[in-house]
Amino acid sequence: MHTESSILIKAPMDRVFSMTSDLTRWPAYLPHYRWVRWIEGGPHQGIVEMAAMRGLIPIKWTSEFHRGSKNPEKPELWFRHLSAFTKGMEVRWIYHQRENGVQVTIEHDLKFRWPLLSPIANPIIGDFMIGWVAPRTLATFKKLLEVTK
Repeated sequence: MHTESSILIKAPMDRVFSMTSDLTRWPAYLPHYRWVRWIEGGPHQGIVEMAAMRGLIPIKWTSEFHRGSKNPEKPELWFRHLSAFTKGMEVRWIYHQRENGVQVTIEHDLKFRWPLLSPIANPIIGDFMIGWVAPRTLATFKKLLEVTK
């Protein structure tokens, strides 16, 4: 399963990356997030438990997290899910400077552990869950960053 959500945010790269990479503030910024708790490490890398709402459905996951990149011109956020149905899912936030702002893309990649169940699991995880949470996350950051110029 591969999903991508992307949005152009008309704000400087340093502000976009600073706000979107501050995981501990996500519940204050994002109304659909319930909590972000550091299990180990933080705020630039470690193990983090995150919880959100998909409509009325509570969801949570635990991820290994790394903020940054070897190339400061290309900042990234990277997550690897450590448990439950999404165990092994790789999530990357990619930032590209554009003339009129920053293109932020969230990529989710998962090879489902039980291939025979993939036709059922992929639409639930990909379309129903990720397809609802990721675009809302990006749209909320866009709204916050473009208002606070």
